[in-house]
Amino acid sequence: MRTQVAIIGGGPAGLLLSHLLHRRGIASVVLESRDRAYVERRQRAGMLEQGTTDVLRESGAGERLDREGLVHHGLELRFGGAGHRIPLTELTGRTVTVYAQTEIVKDLVARRLEDGGDVRFEARAVEIDPAAATVTYRQGGRTRTLEADYVAGTDGFHGVSRPAVPGVRTFSREYPFAWLGVLADVPPSTDELIYAHHDRGFALHSLRSPKVSRLYLQVAPDEDLAAWPDARIWDELAARFATGGGWELRQGPITDRSITPMRSFVAEPLRHDRLFLAGDAAHIVPPTGAKGLNLAVSDVTVLARAFAERYASGSETLLDGYSETCLRRVWRAEHFSYWMTTLLHADPHADDFARRLQRSHLDYVASSRAAATSLAENYVGLPLP
Repeated sequence: MRTQVAIIGGGPAGLLLSHLLHRRGIASVVLESRDRAYVERRQRAGMLEQGTTDVLRESGAGERLDREGLVHHGLELRFGGAGHRIPLTELTGRTVTVYAQTEIVKDLVARRLEDGGDVRFEARAVEIDPAAATVTYRQGGRTRTLEADYVAGTDGFHGVSRPAVPGVRTFSREYPFAWLGVLADVPPSTDELIYAHHDRGFALHSLRSPKVSRLYLQVAPDEDLAAWPDARIWDELAARFATGGGWELRQGPITDRSITPMRSFVAEPLRHDRLFLAGDAAHIVPPTGAKGLNLAVSDVTVLARAFAERYASGSETLLDGYSETCLRRVWRAEHFSYWMTTLLHADPHADDFARRLQRSHLDYVASSRAAATSLAENYVGLPLP
């Protein structure tokens, strides 16, 4: 079997890359180790930068996004029992949109299959030859080989793509806390996201739809999920979101819960021979800045453009510059995510001096238009490369 671009991983990065290549007349095969049902229900963040929504719309994959996405013009920082709104659109002229990653995947799977795309579920890649651009994979009890001109590794942090890059250099940081995230069948208690700093720990109130809320609590990295019954979760959320103005947190049935570790990670370079890394295979950010999915979209947008130049003119100039181009944006997003994380979380190892500095910085961001603009500019997303 042969194709032009072999794509390992059928998450949003791999599916979007395949879709963008199809629109440029470039053939691809997507190999996804899980079945379709698993891929379409895998819960992930869903805060989209304007650049991400623009890419989805321009590619023809944004119809349901435009119909169901929740556009936000601001966010709230809450600390010291008071809320402080950051007017994102007023400060930057741009917006962000809440649209679940599960829905993006469903939209992209549907588009690829409608267009006759080759998406192979339950096809687990086991070996990559970056020089020959071949992928050996297992499907239906058989071992097969897919030959290609190039291979795109979009198979996540634990995939086989990054280990296939010899001499890859990695940079990482582990954080002394994690997120307990829940989905609840209850209308959101807010129209815009609330990022709350509290002595008991960070909390985030997000939205999934007008009827579904997504909420997060800072917990210890080794926290036992069984120690958090519904009543304890709601009590802790209410305590961390409490204000002096009588704001109330709506409560309802919790339908899903999980604990997410917090880490920062970058691999360099993002290319070896004819293998290219993108998305979580190349970098991880703590979710505080909502950058993971958006970085993946940025990566594959750059990569699709580079492949288009290669097949249209024979030039590999953009392919040669892929790693450097993407890493500039990756490191900016890494820094912003690190900054948001350390600004808002309660560090269990911090002394009183560090806590006072943190509170002073929060006051500065909430009171300075320049500081708020810097936050807003990074949050809505810098222009795509």
